[in-house]
Amino acid sequence: MAKATLICGTLCCGKTTYAERLREERGGVILSCDELMLSVFGQDAGERHDEWARGAQSYLFGLSEKIVAAGVGVILDWGFWTKASRESAREFFISRGIECELHYLDIGEKERRRRIDRRNGEVLAGVACAYYVDEGLEAKFLSRFEPPEMGEADVVITG
Repeated sequence: MAKATLICGTLCCGKTTYAERLREERGGVILSCDELMLSVFGQDAGERHDEWARGAQSYLFGLSEKIVAAGVGVILDWGFWTKASRESAREFFISRGIECELHYLDIGEKERRRRIDRRNGEVLAGVACAYYVDEGLEAKFLSRFEPPEMGEADVVITG
């Protein structure tokens, strides 16, 4: 039976790479809020980013339901940074009879910093379709992150 897999983790913890690995191993479709937002707005969503991201996520939830109904699993690659967002996502899928798992990627500060620097270099070189993470963006998103509580995640990947 097709299921929904939610990928949770901070900036540059490897969510997209992990989602690709899951897709290769299990099959399925990756739905990425960042990919959708960047393709429509580029780096310049500005003050409306959060508003538009909510709209993108709403659209992707609806799309994910259709994909699973067609018998194909979905991998949602957009962080699920708050407990409320994780609970809401689980409720969305469970209320529709769709199996749902939460995978949490937990990496150390030093590795996260290294990955941010690498990704920023790739963005500047035009070889990565990702957000450039300056200190302001990093601080904003890290202040919002609520790590899953013990037992909340179905799979925990540390690194």
